[in-house]
Amino acid sequence: MQVYRTPDAAFELVPDFGWQPAYAEVADPDGGTLRMAYVDAGPADGPVALLLHGEPSWSFLYRHVIRVLSEGGVRCVAPDMVGFGRSDKPLDQRDYSYARLVEWTRELVFDHLDLRQVTLVGQDWGGLIGLRLVAEHPERFARVVAANTGLPTGDVDMPEIWWLFRRAVESAEELDVGRLVAAGCVRPMADDVRAAYDAPFPEERAKAGVRAMPGLVPTRPDDPASAANRAAWATLSAGELPFLVAFSDGDPITGAMAPVLRELIPGARGLGHPTIENAGHFLQEDAGEELGRLVADFMRA
Repeated sequence: MQVYRTPDAAFELVPDFGWQPAYAEVADPDGGTLRMAYVDAGPADGPVALLLHGEPSWSFLYRHVIRVLSEGGVRCVAPDMVGFGRSDKPLDQRDYSYARLVEWTRELVFDHLDLRQVTLVGQDWGGLIGLRLVAEHPERFARVVAANTGLPTGDVDMPEIWWLFRRAVESAEELDVGRLVAAGCVRPMADDVRAAYDAPFPEERAKAGVRAMPGLVPTRPDDPASAANRAAWATLSAGELPFLVAFSDGDPITGAMAPVLRELIPGARGLGHPTIENAGHFLQEDAGEELGRLVADFMRA
C-alpha cells in the first residue's frame, strides 16, 4: 500500500489548536501498518468523549468542543480518520472501504487506547463509523450524541444535494477542501480557519480519501456495507443507551435523519433533543461551544 504522510510543517499555521497529536499504528490489509493521529485532551481520569469527524474534515473541527469539554473535566479523544488530518493517507482510492474505516477506528480506540464507558459524539462519517462501533461493541459505550449524521443502508435514496456533492468531489480536477467545509457552514469562515482544513493536503495526490469517501456511503440495498448497517440498526433499535440527537437547523444533507433517530432509538425517547440554530452541516465549526455545552450537560445528566 502506497501511503502519503503530511509533513508536520503543513500544520504550523493551524490556529487555535494547540494540543499535541499522539499516534498509534493500525494494521493495513497488506500486512503493514498505518499511522493514525489523535488528540487526547483533558484529565486522563475523566469521563471519555470520543469525537469522530467526517468528510472532508479532521480533528481540528472539534477544537471548540474539546475546549469546553476538557475545561469541564472530560477526557476528549479526537482521532483523524485514515486519509485525513495528520493520519496516513493511502494513495489509491481502492484502499478505502467502509469496513476498513470502522476497523481502523476500532483498533485505535479499543485495542490501543482501551477506552471504556465512552460517550460517542459522531458527525457525518463520524456517525457512520461510530454508530457501527456502538452497535458492534455496546459494552464499551455509556451514551451517544448523534450530530448531523445517520446510518444509511441504501434502502432509502440520499438527498439530491448529497448527490451533487458526490459528483463534484468525484469529477473535480483539483479539490478545494477548505471550500467544501466552508460551503457546509452557514457562518462566515476566517481565511486561516479555511486554510487549516486544507493543511492536511498540500499535494493533490494526498486527497484520495477525500475523493473515495462519498462512494463508500451505501446508496443501494446490495452495497457492501448495507448488511452490516442493517444489523447495526437492529441492535441500536433494541438497545437502551441514552441517545441524544443534536442536529443543526441548517443541514439539508442529514436533517431528515433527526426524527428517524428520535423515533427508532429507545434511548432517545424522553430526552429533550436540542436543535442548534444558525448552524450548517459542520455544526462543530459554526457552533462548537454550544455543542460542547450540550454534550457536557448530557454527560453530567
